[in-house]
Amino acid sequence: MWKRPFWTARIEDAWKRRNVVWLSGIRRVGKTVLCRSLPDIEYFDCELPRTRRAMEDPQAFLDDIRGKRVVLDEIHRLDNPSQLLKIAADHYPDLKVIATGSSTLSASGKFRDTLAGRKTDLWLTPVAAAELKDFRQPNLERRLLHGGLPPFLLAEAPPERDFQEWMDAYWARDVQELFRVGRRASFQKFAELLLINSGGIFEATRYARPCDVSRPTIANYLAVLEATFVVHAVHPHSSHRSGEIISAPKVYGFDTGFVCYHRGWKPLRRDDLGILWEHLVLNEMHAHLQTRDIRYWRDKRQHEVDFVLPGRRGAPIAIECKWSADNFDAKNLRAFRHAYPKGDNFVVAQDVTRTFHRDITGMRVTFLALDTLITSLRTGK
Repeated sequence: MWKRPFWTARIEDAWKRRNVVWLSGIRRVGKTVLCRSLPDIEYFDCELPRTRRAMEDPQAFLDDIRGKRVVLDEIHRLDNPSQLLKIAADHYPDLKVIATGSSTLSASGKFRDTLAGRKTDLWLTPVAAAELKDFRQPNLERRLLHGGLPPFLLAEAPPERDFQEWMDAYWARDVQELFRVGRRASFQKFAELLLINSGGIFEATRYARPCDVSRPTIANYLAVLEATFVVHAVHPHSSHRSGEIISAPKVYGFDTGFVCYHRGWKPLRRDDLGILWEHLVLNEMHAHLQTRDIRYWRDKRQHEVDFVLPGRRGAPIAIECKWSADNFDAKNLRAFRHAYPKGDNFVVAQDVTRTFHRDITGMRVTFLALDTLITSLRTGK
């Protein structure tokens, strides 16, 4: 069993704020193994009928585990999971509960109460770069090719059959149980097309015809994929200035391994590394910042900044992702700063080992490594 101190520390910190933690994340990202590795933990698998029967009387069940640290795995399998968690939060303050699921809590109709103010949310992402040493996987290109689901990352070779089996299990176990979506072939075709085009501008009409569904159905499919963390829609940063793209999101697949598999990238070529690095930077920000409020910027003259984050006093932070710092071209940042003069400019590159700065036509640009970028974003320094 692999230890994951990065996430264990976050669970313990979350419990200090509230006694109920909602741990969400994509299928096979490691929620169960992580939870069972916690010290002094009692584990309940809600997929088992006898476990569900024991929880039919929530108060009696909670009385039996009072004062303990417990995992309620796959809690969406209960008929009324939010009732049990609400009672635990309101009446059992000495009980530490971590409940797991493969979607945002509010996404499933089974959750009649979103437990606002009663829980702490924690999103378990695919393996972050900071965790590679814990998995004894120092090779960054291997992480990009295999992806960040622990069993896939640790496989001797990219587990091609497992990628398709994962999609089949995702349809049966998550999509059908939580959302009752029809037309399996259309839904899976859409998911595969998004992974093939991952990181590109999303236009619903582009997908409706090949998936043989309507544009509103495509919008519904996208919402399901977002709620279950399979894709991430990164929306434009805009103040509705003339010439800005204001509505079309970029959609990223959740994992570089799945992007490589669906694009047929094996082995990786140098030209493949830039977009995969961009995906990894996004995953790292998701893991550390625990937010999806990440934007991009683009204008109608095709200038584009990879990611934009809110900064202090309304000064947006611009982030460009480059596999090599030598590939940086300042024209996109210059266009962005013409519209938004104030804010930090970061270029995050895998070949930067020591932070340095350049002044480019009056614009200060900081070149830094991925871990340094995350530290800067978390501390504001």
